Amino acid sequence: MSDRSATPERMFWFERKGDDFPYYRGRPVGIATGGWVLVLAGVALGFAVLLLGPRMVDGGAWRYLLAFLFWAIPLAALALVAGRHWTALFRPVRGVDVLLMIGFAVLNLLVTLVTGALITSLTDATANSAMSDAGALEAGQALHFFALTGIQLIGEEVTSILPFLALLWWFTARGGMGRKSAIMLAVLIVAVIFAIEHGATYDWKIVQLLLGVAIARIVLILPYIITRNLWVSAGAHILNDWIFFGLSMLTATAAAT
Repeated sequence: MSDRSATPERMFWFERKGDDFPYYRGRPVGIATGGWVLVLAGVALGFAVLLLGPRMVDGGAWRYLLAFLFWAIPLAALALVAGRHWTALFRPVRGVDVLLMIGFAVLNLLVTLVTGALITSLTDATANSAMSDAGALEAGQALHFFALTGIQLIGEEVTSILPFLALLWWFTARGGMGRKSAIMLAVLIVAVIFAIEHGATYDWKIVQLLLGVAIARIVLILPYIITRNLWVSAGAHILNDWIFFGLSMLTATAAAT
């Protein structure tokens, strides 16, 4: 069931009228402090499974399972506290939603190029190993790589959107903060958390994490803020990363010829 409650105030012009985020105002169901603690514990456990799982198991099938558990565990925790209303995170995808996915994927590509140039001018940058790995793959391997990363990127959205909603609830219900301020602060905190989660990937280079990863997270959470539909932010995130992976493959192929 989707949350279609009236929005008391829109954050910016791009928010859809007469619509609001789920849970934090009690629609379609309220989640109390203990419930959010359980949900966030599920988020942490899902991330731990993704991070530590490859050290315990090996093989392609196991990697798919770990990527699935990355977001299935937090959603299971949400279902425990929200019941059937866990589906409020997801809505049917409309034609305009597909355009938003494409638009924000391209926007983040451009933002990444700009921030990448800025980061390079300020400090030594660490390349994402997934990009070089993608460039070395053969056609059959590439299909598995794209499929696996697609599943994992859904998890990155689930484990970003749930903390965002938890913070939104905390700032408004417990902190007495206004809705706009709560949204902006929640987005910033989630972006920093997302950057920290990618710390090892970029050798804990703070400038790169904050100017690159965190800003990318802010751009890619905007489709959810606009639509209240996790499928849209996930679609934008997947398209964005697939574009980068595809470009890496094309570059590697061109260099080899």
